Amino acid sequence: MDAMRASVEREGGPFTLFGGEALMIPRDDLEELWSWGYVRWGKNSVQTNGVLVRDEHIRLFKKYKVHVGVSIDGPSELNALRSAGSAEKTRRATAKSEQTIQKLCRQGIPPSLIVTLHKKNATPDKLPIMEDWFQGLDALGVRSVRLHILEAENQLIRENYALSQEENIQAFRAFAKLQGRLSSMRFDIFADMKKQLVGDDDRTTCVWNACDPYTTRAVRGIEGSGASSNCGRTNKDGIDFLKSDLPGFERYIALYWTPQEYGGCHGCRFFLMCKGQCPGTAILGDWRNRTEYCGVWKALYRDAEKEVRDAGTSPISMKENLREKLEAAFLGAWSRGDNPSMAYFLRNWKDKTRSNKPSSGSRTLTSPTES
Repeated sequence: MDAMRASVEREGGPFTLFGGEALMIPRDDLEELWSWGYVRWGKNSVQTNGVLVRDEHIRLFKKYKVHVGVSIDGPSELNALRSAGSAEKTRRATAKSEQTIQKLCRQGIPPSLIVTLHKKNATPDKLPIMEDWFQGLDALGVRSVRLHILEAENQLIRENYALSQEENIQAFRAFAKLQGRLSSMRFDIFADMKKQLVGDDDRTTCVWNACDPYTTRAVRGIEGSGASSNCGRTNKDGIDFLKSDLPGFERYIALYWTPQEYGGCHGCRFFLMCKGQCPGTAILGDWRNRTEYCGVWKALYRDAEKEVRDAGTSPISMKENLREKLEAAFLGAWSRGDNPSMAYFLRNWKDKTRSNKPSSGSRTLTSPTES
């Protein structure tokens, strides 16, 4: 516990308890960590499947201001890939997860959700069930849902469980359309994509922001020994590499210059927004390639691009001169080991333009002959 606390202090906190299943930690230890986190930073977080949540946990959530995220892929058999060992045990576990969500909402602390899309829950025949489920959760008070494409660790998983490109696109479009019928629930991926298109990317999700697989800036993991670790999505070799002290952005420089037919992103007008997406979903599991779901994200970015235009804003993806200027700025920053946002560059350029303009009270001095 002391080693973990020291590592959290080194990272700067606050922290999220993550797993595996975080609530397998004894409750006394949970309270010790959350009590310290509340005193130190005023809040805490936990990501759980919700199966083990009891009234005592809810008391701790309230007392120590713990935000709860629940990982669940849908109701009943649609959650089958989050296996508890057998079909019957998985159904019982899923029922407990759903009960936990309902109880947290009734207690005034609605959780956020992480939902992964796959053949068990997002094929065309399953989408109406998912839509009804989300509408019910919206009525309960759930406000935020993060949708993930299935991260396939090998070809067997991909063949058995991954959706096709067309099925993924259809599912995301169905949920984007559904969002318009929901009172307050939002799928953050759609807002993030629109923000990327207009350069408002200071606080968008890590998958869009040039993650280095050997430092994973968005995931500063701390193990039970206090050792630093990276996001598990980038570990395709079975080796938990130590976290590098210095970030590197070789992947993104290479993707920018590598033709698309060879696994790169050269010439893609959405490169600034997508940056090859998460290295954990790279083609052939090789982080040097772009995401294997490139076709899905291109289709969804085209949808988002149209929505941004229809709302009266011109997306960066369609401003060729600005886009090329930003691309050059990113290549320079990455080569120096920096990874700013588009918003950072846009703010700086705007400030410089302002500082170079004459003030409203100034006048131009001319020579006598010009007068």
